[in-house]
Amino acid sequence: MQSHTPSQPPRVLMWALIFPPLGLWKVWQRNETTLRRSARSTAILLYSVLYVAGIIALLLATGIIETEWKGGFGPRLVFRRVKPNFDQLEANRALQTNSIPFLNPTQTGSVYWTDFRGPNRDGHYTHQPVLTDWPKSGPKELWRQPIGGGYASFVIARGRAFTIEQRREMEFATAYDIASGRELWSHGWPAKFNDDYDMGGIGPRTTPTWNDGRVYVLGAKGDFACLSETNGAALWQRNLLTEFQSGNLDFGLSASPLMVDEKMIVPLGRPDGSDGTTIVALDKVTGKTIWKSSADRLAYSSPMLVTLAGQRQILLCASNRALGINPNDGKILWEFALAVPYGNNIAQPVLLGGDKVFFSAGYGAGCVAIEISKKGTTFEASELWRNKQMKNKFTSSILWQGHLYGLDEDILVCLDAATGKRNWKEGRYGYGQILLTNGYIIILCGDGDLALVKADPDRHHEIARFPALKGKTWSHPVIADGKLLIRNAAEMACFDLSAPLKSSMLP
Repeated sequence: MQSHTPSQPPRVLMWALIFPPLGLWKVWQRNETTLRRSARSTAILLYSVLYVAGIIALLLATGIIETEWKGGFGPRLVFRRVKPNFDQLEANRALQTNSIPFLNPTQTGSVYWTDFRGPNRDGHYTHQPVLTDWPKSGPKELWRQPIGGGYASFVIARGRAFTIEQRREMEFATAYDIASGRELWSHGWPAKFNDDYDMGGIGPRTTPTWNDGRVYVLGAKGDFACLSETNGAALWQRNLLTEFQSGNLDFGLSASPLMVDEKMIVPLGRPDGSDGTTIVALDKVTGKTIWKSSADRLAYSSPMLVTLAGQRQILLCASNRALGINPNDGKILWEFALAVPYGNNIAQPVLLGGDKVFFSAGYGAGCVAIEISKKGTTFEASELWRNKQMKNKFTSSILWQGHLYGLDEDILVCLDAATGKRNWKEGRYGYGQILLTNGYIIILCGDGDLALVKADPDRHHEIARFPALKGKTWSHPVIADGKLLIRNAAEMACFDLSAPLKSSMLP
């Protein structure tokens, strides 16, 4: 009687089930026809998909790995999400409090970087020369310490850095001494925001605004406070979403308030209430409402004070259009359609000179340049050029000597501002943020690296790059009095960019 040899030996099958690569190797070691080996290999490869998915599910269930959205398509697998360590933060603050008595710093220093992305909200630093000859390990680190969650940047005034952060179940506006990093004061209120998809993580998003000794902060859920710069005492405080029946945005309020004359302009969310209010002007001293306006559903871009076609106005990106708004009464002067999937206008507009403005967005939207003109009492917005060569998703572009520099998704791009023609596209920096100084681009990369790139329209020229923070980093870098401040949702750090006395700013 003849014995029967199984078509798939038990030992090969066992190895394929336990460790598919080894089972695959053993299949190809057998003396069989190519057709049979190919069929068995295909079966093992299909099983491998389930095998890998099962391992990932097990690692996720046991907490060995986590998922984190970093800005691109879909979440990434990471060993640890970037999130605040509240125990470490509180221990650090207690150590500071109980250490050698701290002398409250004298209020010296510039009042230059008092707005989101600088005094003109354009990402330019022109106050004084800074170091652009970085050593391989990066500029000198002055201090580093833990911070609460969120994606706000800093504003700087008189030696103090102001931001807003999440600490357990409360949002806190905080002030830090720039020289030492030590906390000077904090003012908190009950609030904790996270989007429904857990894509961004917990914490407030907006950068504060400083003006005339006051700090204005807007929480992710609509809490708006005017605080004393010296001790954080609340001069007045309101929840604007509740008062004006405005619905929150999917990813929380993210637009920084804008000071215009004696008014604080505050963008809100979507017009859920009967009056449809989505943008308000408040008296900067008393908080009294001066005007309110419906600009349909807003987005995540911050308002800017500009002059276009001879008219001083507020430039703002709503969810599906750009707007020019009269700062005196909130009336819309002009509009231009900006269709972005999900209404996610995030990047700041860029003034191109004259009456021209550049807009860009991710999610496949691309970019467009327009020109604002005025005929009689009517304003018009006309398109100059459009393409998909620059898709600013989270970051905002900067203009330098007739060229636009920005992150097309996560790759640095240079465009001719007059035509939109791409000069070059090179270097991956993640979904980070950029600023310009001395003709150089400082990039706080999406993974926490700091990079220095020459603003050269002819080629991509990276001068230096080094790890500055750990993990996902979306907050905007800040320079004040020769110091570079950066943060993410877990830590903050300060680097010395003081330039040698012989350095001079480029024209």
